[in-house]
Amino acid sequence: MNLNGTAAVVSGGASGLGEATVRDLAAHGATVVVADLNEERGKALADEVGGVFVRTDVVDENQVAAAVDAAVATGKPLRVIVNSAGIAVAARTVGRDGSPHSLAEYRRVIEINLIGTFNLMRIGAAAIAKTEPVDADGQRGVVINTASVAGIEGQTGQVAYSASKGGIIGMTLPAARDLAAVGVRVLTICPGIIETPIYGSGPEAEAFKAKLAAPIPFPKRMGRADEFAQLVRSLVENDYMNGEVIRFDGAIRFQPK
Repeated sequence: MNLNGTAAVVSGGASGLGEATVRDLAAHGATVVVADLNEERGKALADEVGGVFVRTDVVDENQVAAAVDAAVATGKPLRVIVNSAGIAVAARTVGRDGSPHSLAEYRRVIEINLIGTFNLMRIGAAAIAKTEPVDADGQRGVVINTASVAGIEGQTGQVAYSASKGGIIGMTLPAARDLAAVGVRVLTICPGIIETPIYGSGPEAEAFKAKLAAPIPFPKRMGRADEFAQLVRSLVENDYMNGEVIRFDGAIRFQPK
């Protein structure tokens, strides 16, 4: 599918993987709605790439609908939804002090990562379904969700995060089968260890990143956000990719710790 002249919505689009995706899609002709809670960064990015910013909490139906409506209002056919908003917490099911995992924290991670992803997927896909097909196959658009290799082989202290990302992985195929009727493809990317600003800078940060990268077989480094964005675009452009979960991890396999 050709991105030029289309509209897209990217949740978590103001930073990290989302920002890189916004930039890549815009560079290839898409008008992108940056859906994020960070108004300052989101507006600046949207202005820079000729897109639109909509303050969006992905668990809020009205705010997600507003972001999708903003994409439709551009006058360009909405073809792409990218879910990259998410959070992580580190806590064991039973802590070292004997206390159980916070139920409120667990719910919050599931709410944002899993339910938030489904929220934008369902509302975005419904809007894409109203557009005209782009080809003889009846294709109308693509939803790309972001999970994690932690959803496949989660480590100690990742029970909430892994559950949320595993849920995204689990709904990929049934969602693709559901949305086949309206010509919408569904794909999920599972990043491994990706270099983003969250790790900070300076000697200590670099030493920590080197430690994280050590178990990666090849390339022996952390992944880059622009490489993730390139993969998103490749999946959008490849019309036969559907219902798949794609690891993006340099062949790393997480150990228990």
